[in-house]
Amino acid sequence: GTTEELTIVDELQAIKIQAWWRGTLVRRTLLHAALRACIIQYWWKQKLAELLEKKRRAMLQYYAREKWAVVRLQSWVRMWRVRLHYCRLLHAVRIIQVYWRWHNCHTRGFFRGSYELTASQLGLELEIFLGSHICRITDCIPFPIKN
Repeated sequence: GTTEELTIVDELQAIKIQAWWRGTLVRRTLLHAALRACIIQYWWKQKLAELLEKKRRAMLQYYAREKWAVVRLQSWVRMWRVRLHYCRLLHAVRIIQVYWRWHNCHTRGFFRGSYELTASQLGLELEIFLGSHICRITDCIPFPIKN
């Protein structure tokens, strides 16, 4: 009986050691699987973050281009409006200048002069005042001499 009891005890201990070893292998396999799952999840989160960053940059570039286009368009519209206003003012200035010059010529314009008559010629000295402009004419006109 004692050898037989020892073999049963040894067998039970061997079964316990085998169960422990199988449990260790299973736990090791599960640990490796969990580590691999963590690595895959980390890699996937990194890829998602890269994709999100890429989309964010693309949207920022699109927004910057769009904003630049809007600013450029607004600038052109402002320039066009200022130019239109300037052209209208310039046209008005030209009209005022034409009327002012016409008015000056017709209200302030005058002339004075003198002449000298001799037997052979007519001497003229004329000064024509047109606003700020003065025109001086001096001329001697000879008379035709008949024999």
